[in-house]
Amino acid sequence: MYKLNQDRLPLLEAMKDYANRDIAAFDVPGHKRGQGVDVLTDYFGAQVMALDTNSLPALDHVGNPTGVIKEAQALLAEAYGADVAFFMANGSTSAIQAMLMSVISPGDRILMPKNSHKSALNGLILCGGIPVYMQPEMCLKEGIMKNVSVDEVRRQLDAHPDIKAVFVLNPTYFGHTSDLKEISKLCHARDVLLLVDEAHGAHFPFHPAMPLSAMASGADISCISVHKTGGALTQSSALVVKAGRVDVHRVQQVVNILQSTSVSYLLMGSLDGARYNLVKNGTQQLDHVMALSRMARQSLNQIVGVSTVEADMFYDLTKLVINVSKLSLTGFEVYELLWRQYEIQLELCETDHVLAVMSLGDCQHWIERLVNAMAEIAHKYPLQSCENQMRQPTMLKDTTVKMSPRDAYFSSKELMAFDHAIGRIAGESIMAYPPGIPIISPGELVTKEVIDVLNDLKAKDAFIVDHADPLLEKILVIKEM
Repeated sequence: MYKLNQDRLPLLEAMKDYANRDIAAFDVPGHKRGQGVDVLTDYFGAQVMALDTNSLPALDHVGNPTGVIKEAQALLAEAYGADVAFFMANGSTSAIQAMLMSVISPGDRILMPKNSHKSALNGLILCGGIPVYMQPEMCLKEGIMKNVSVDEVRRQLDAHPDIKAVFVLNPTYFGHTSDLKEISKLCHARDVLLLVDEAHGAHFPFHPAMPLSAMASGADISCISVHKTGGALTQSSALVVKAGRVDVHRVQQVVNILQSTSVSYLLMGSLDGARYNLVKNGTQQLDHVMALSRMARQSLNQIVGVSTVEADMFYDLTKLVINVSKLSLTGFEVYELLWRQYEIQLELCETDHVLAVMSLGDCQHWIERLVNAMAEIAHKYPLQSCENQMRQPTMLKDTTVKMSPRDAYFSSKELMAFDHAIGRIAGESIMAYPPGIPIISPGELVTKEVIDVLNDLKAKDAFIVDHADPLLEKILVIKEM
């Protein structure tokens, strides 16, 4: 067994060596090292096209790695404090689905927060698990969902002793984390697995001021979107596992079921490079990012009508959440305005907030552009005295699961007008994207509250996805026998 050395770039080095050789390429991909499709070579560059290869003996095979991919995955596992890591080239969507399929069987009940990403619900369709929802804590001052408390996890485990696993976010889209270490102790004392969606926390292990990572907290398995905050290319994620409670062989089998046999080497190579950079430079780079975040918060909080969400010990400072409830614009309108008039692209928006994700490549000039733009917007669109200063946030309080997401997905359905669908069982997911958190999912009871939230989001021109009716006036429900 090789000795791990975080100074190495085993996969990237092998890819570069192969690209620099004079190979007569009688294999796929069909662009033949960039020689057959000039338009791609012109746009992407000859080096990228030469690095775009398929599985080869010299470059290992991700489905059964024995060489450079095996070493690169082991280096990533060590960097994240895990025993095993799996490269996932279809983002944390497939990583979450693989996580669930690895430990949940049809009929198993899993505890999860209502503000989980749609990939978790789709994972339950694949594995047949049944969700039991936890309610995240609410920040009443901000009108924003935070994360689940230890007490909420304990209360739900007491009420549902047959829970197989607990699924939590670390952090939420808006940067809120839980006391994951205590939740881990609580789960394992009851022989319950702890699964973590750490898609937005890939940077956590690389700075002491960051919230505690899933693996450091004692989680059994987590997904990390290295492309989101760790610097890898888009879609490049990983599944990291602590051996013992989780059957690592089964995880590999599930990954091989869900993942292409022609995984992009560009994406896997970027995971190798991003891991190297985080280990070598992550602390210094995150020092800079947090300094920029503090500067941004201080400047934004001085603008009349604008404020930032307060940070606490369970918060990720790289998530810059800006409250715009004291402007005469919604967060949706501020998001559009920043893009159309200032060429500033934010991560997401909702009724009263917009989110700027800060990461390794941010600079002071960009922060100054954002602050100046927000100052101009606040000056142009102050809250009029006749307007209500605290708009009603679009949040759901209660969810009733009437059948498993899998059974609902495969049931016969019919489109029904919103008002007539109240009291029926949903047959589809509908959500605003981003963040991709379902307002309603297959198997859940359609309530007046759900319909009110959907109508509210539609009226605010939120970007709604996954709905069958393009006019968003009807919803798919399960046909009654």
